[in-house]
Amino acid sequence: MKIIINGIEKEFDGNSLTANELVNHLQLEGKRFAIERNGEILPKGLFAELTINEGDRLEIVGAVGGG
Repeated sequence: MKIIINGIEKEFDGNSLTANELVNHLQLEGKRFAIERNGEILPKGLFAELTINEGDRLEIVGAVGGG
């Protein structure tokens, strides 16, 4: 399966994966970030249920603290 993450094509095994599986694969656990899929923000509370599919375009943005 091929998806676009922050403008870069990435390849994953299988036909789909959950947002949680993607987070684990990208080692983002415990970090502050947001995922946008095809122009829509994914609610973190639904990551276990939301599916990422072939051809999806994702933007992953990390939160930065400071003043």
